[in-house]
Amino acid sequence: MPELPEVEVLMRHLRPRLRGKTIRTIEVRRARVLAPTSAARFRRVLLGATFQELRRRGKYLLFQLRPRDSGPPIHLLGHLGMAGRMFVAAAQIPLPKHAAVIFQLGTHRFIYQDTRYFGRLTLNVSAIEKLGPEPWDKTFTPAAFQKSLKSSRQAVKVKLLDQSLVAGVGNIYASEALFRAGLSPRRAARSLTRAEAARLLAAIRAVLREAIAGGSTMPLDFTARNPHGLFYFGHDRSVPGYYEEHLRVYDRAGKPCGHCGKSIKRIVQAARSTYFCPACQR
Repeated sequence: MPELPEVEVLMRHLRPRLRGKTIRTIEVRRARVLAPTSAARFRRVLLGATFQELRRRGKYLLFQLRPRDSGPPIHLLGHLGMAGRMFVAAAQIPLPKHAAVIFQLGTHRFIYQDTRYFGRLTLNVSAIEKLGPEPWDKTFTPAAFQKSLKSSRQAVKVKLLDQSLVAGVGNIYASEALFRAGLSPRRAARSLTRAEAARLLAAIRAVLREAIAGGSTMPLDFTARNPHGLFYFGHDRSVPGYYEEHLRVYDRAGKPCGHCGKSIKRIVQAARSTYFCPACQR
């Protein structure tokens, strides 16, 4: 599932391509991705609206549009799910097989494609109300972080996936941050000291910042003719050898740790794969 860096880079890519564009027609091919918004309301509210702004909140995209009348701004929430894509393409480009929603913008189209239909493009924005702070929020201090961890009996890796703790961190970057912080993913969240919480928070920020920087060099092109997949840490397997791989533990089970040489291990926590170095993360 795309995490904060992938969504951030996609947001930066889409924002200048959508700003000022008016939705002229709307085609809904998979109404389930609009839930709980009905297709009828989706079309009624958005037809004729103009894109004004786009920002990221956690793993979500939040579009702001100006309605065709003088009403208040419209907010549209997007989530890529497991394998979704959102892109702007020339109108003459053939639509992908799994296009779920298509906005006609004139000479271009905004296309939401989802092969597994786990994502969302909806007028219901309530999901972001439950999110915790962004990793770089000024109020998200090591003390505040440790206080939140203290209330949890869960393993720290599992707790990091809780979006009410910190928004945007998912399975991949949780493993990477714990490795950088030298903390075992099995540690109880509430056992972390203030110093360890500070080290982990710094590692989370560093790994996300580097992933965004790496992904920003990628020429995003999700059109049907050139269907590059989403990257992780600046690496896109559909472009062999073009992007340097920066993941240090994730999906590297059995391979040597770049720091100590011991084999990276894989365990399952809360039905998700966790990767770590048993020597560096005792």
